[in-house]
Amino acid sequence: MKLTRNKLILAALLGGAALGPALWPAMGQEAPESLLPPGFGDAPPAAPAPQPAQPAQPGRPAPAVPVPAPGGPVDLLPAPPVEAAGEPVEEEKSAAELAADAKEAAELELPTASRRPIEVVGVLDTHWGMAPDAFGNMSGVTLNGLLQRTSAPMPSRWASMLVRRALLSRVQAPRGVAPQDWVAERAWMLLRMGEADGARMLVQAVDVDRFTPRLLSIAAQTALATADPAGLCPLTALAGNSQEPIWPMATAICTSMAGDAAISGALIDRTRDRGLARGIDTLLAEKVIGAGSNGRRAITIEWTGVSKLTSWRFGLASATNVPIPDELFATVGPQARAWQARAPLLAPASRIGPARTAAALGVFSSAALVDLYGAVAELTDEADIADSDAGRLRTAFVGEDAAARMTAIRALWTGAQPGRDRYAALILTARAAARVQPGRDQASEAGKLIASMLSAGLDYQAARWAPVINALDDDDADDAWALLAVGVPRPGVDIGAGRVEDYVGRKGEDGAQRARLLVAALAGLGRLNAADAQRLGEQAGVNLAHQDAWTRAIDAAARRGEAGTVALLVATGMQTRDWQGVPAQYFSHMLSALRAVGLEGDARMIAAEAMTRA
Repeated sequence: MKLTRNKLILAALLGGAALGPALWPAMGQEAPESLLPPGFGDAPPAAPAPQPAQPAQPGRPAPAVPVPAPGGPVDLLPAPPVEAAGEPVEEEKSAAELAADAKEAAELELPTASRRPIEVVGVLDTHWGMAPDAFGNMSGVTLNGLLQRTSAPMPSRWASMLVRRALLSRVQAPRGVAPQDWVAERAWMLLRMGEADGARMLVQAVDVDRFTPRLLSIAAQTALATADPAGLCPLTALAGNSQEPIWPMATAICTSMAGDAAISGALIDRTRDRGLARGIDTLLAEKVIGAGSNGRRAITIEWTGVSKLTSWRFGLASATNVPIPDELFATVGPQARAWQARAPLLAPASRIGPARTAAALGVFSSAALVDLYGAVAELTDEADIADSDAGRLRTAFVGEDAAARMTAIRALWTGAQPGRDRYAALILTARAAARVQPGRDQASEAGKLIASMLSAGLDYQAARWAPVINALDDDDADDAWALLAVGVPRPGVDIGAGRVEDYVGRKGEDGAQRARLLVAALAGLGRLNAADAQRLGEQAGVNLAHQDAWTRAIDAAARRGEAGTVALLVATGMQTRDWQGVPAQYFSHMLSALRAVGLEGDARMIAAEAMTRA
């Protein structure tokens, strides 16, 4: 049975507990492929079969498609312990006994009074994050279901950063679900967004002996996404009932780290002999074992015949500095590039491409991206640096005159590839663009300079360009005008209905989506009155009066002051590959709801991003 988005929201709000997670429809367009090793995270039989995603049509919500959670791990099904080859010696204990011993040891080492609470878990307090009641009294089944079925990454960098802040905030566990599973779903959403470090911080905030099967599964994913095989070691004793191939291989790796390389090698051999894992997966495990102080196995990794990247392959290859072919990254979502951008063993130059992807996704800040280029510049010979992007970025900041600095900025823009990389170039140059003095000499580049500043949240610096834009002819200043109209605290430019109407009329078919989003943004930000917004919306081809279960849900969450719920519903409203598919009639509700819960700055930056990328 296929549920529409309206039925999803309505069912969630009127009693989401009646819907099991397996029945939640996806709001996404195209779920990222699973990054798990074979058998780790296969969907249970009750999960609905995937259906082909349909591209979103501009001005209409993306259709809800019942698919399993994007590459999502599921509860590990109980299974009898796997017997070892040959007769076990009498002193050997079963996996279940080992797990019980580990739990007993943990209880002895960590008294009850010293345990960390699991009812309120997060790493951001109210100063940097959201209030403990940011999700209000929403059912845990509803929230977990929405998190499981929301595809990531999103088309919006700023919306992604908003959702990250909500998920990392120290918030109260909702009713109806285990607090550990609430942590697990938040961490899994962060991983799918590319936020590997944020996911690890959440997972590590829960004592290991309190893990549920769901949290155990996602903790393993987190260790691999952060290229930290040692992070699997505290988990191996908890996976005694699992037949997944990851655990015997993880046990072998952890045994090696404890100094028993010979035993770990034997465990790997046993895993291979029993057919639990083979090929590149066991070779990478042997590579990790051989990298230890007592390792004696020299392993050469060849990717020939490997057709897909998994989290196991990513984590172990990144942990041992084994280069992963670019064509394998094409088999997974862009979040894997964001994981790669923070891999500690990669040389700075090798991280530039992944870091640009991470910046466009909202994982890397402009400052972090500039710092990485600085590290590359430090390692580049002075004779070669002038012709490199690191040298151009240096000139963009400290060139001998304004012309040299602007030439360097322009070169960084023109050298970018279409799509995310072009937006990453704007993020990279944001602070250099803020140093450019507003003037008619740079009027032809004003739109890109303003877009660059707003990509990093430099709204006050961008606002300085308003007098320059006001002095230009309307058709020459359209792009810059639209950015200032929605992106700065006080526009400083004409945002009357007549100016907006002229903009919509000039955009034509090619710019129709941007025109729709502009009208929706001005309405959502309260910069157009209701009558003008409705009339201009009709002219642009969007019905701003549209109401359905989703709009009623986000409007109600805004009235209740639930910033976290609003952030999550913004994510569900952006289930599309890029800005061309974001429904304009939903966009106004997103921005209006964000303003209502005190997040006007986020609303303006999302609107400015729409004017840059649509």
